[in-house]
Amino acid sequence: MTVPNLITTIRIILTPIFVIYLLGGQFLSGLIVFMICVLSDGLDGTLARLFNQKSKLGSYLDPLADKMLLISAFVVLAILGFLPSWLTVLAISRDVLIMLGIFILYLNGLKITIKPSILSKITTCLQFTAIIVVLSRDFFSSYQSYFPYLFYLAGLFTIISGLQYMHYWFKIIGEGASTEG
Repeated sequence: MTVPNLITTIRIILTPIFVIYLLGGQFLSGLIVFMICVLSDGLDGTLARLFNQKSKLGSYLDPLADKMLLISAFVVLAILGFLPSWLTVLAISRDVLIMLGIFILYLNGLKITIKPSILSKITTCLQFTAIIVVLSRDFFSSYQSYFPYLFYLAGLFTIISGLQYMHYWFKIIGEGASTEG
C-alpha cells in the first residue's frame, strides 16, 4: 500500500470518530478531526504526485473518503439544525448522481477516467468550508449573519458541478469515448 493510500484510509477510519464527536456535542473535537481529514486530503494527493505514487486504488479511495466525510458531516449537522437541510439534500444528491453516473457508464462498458474538474474541486472546497465554519461558529459568532451566503454559494456550485458531470456523461455516452468528469 502506498503512503497516499494509507493516509486516505486513515481519513476513512476518522470519519466515524468525527460523527461520534458531533453526536456527543463535542464540536471542537469534531472540528479538529475534520481539519485533520481536510488537511490529509490535500496531503495524500500532493504526495501521490510528488513521489509518483498515483494508483488506481487511490483514484477510487480518495473520492470515496471525501464523500463519506462530507455526507456524514452534512447529515449530522443538518439533523442537529446547524446546516440547512436543502444544502444537505443538494450535496447528497450530487454525490449520488456522481456515483450513479459512473455506475451507468460502467454498465454500458464505457471506459472513464476518474479525475475531478476544477469546478468539482471548488465545490468540494466550498462544502468543506461550510462545514468548518459551522463547526467553528463559536469562534466566529459575529460573522454568523454571513453564513447563509456561504451556504448559497456552496449550493450553487454543487448544482453547477452536478450539471457539469451530467454533461460529460451524456457526451461520453453519445460518443462512446473516454473523457474527464
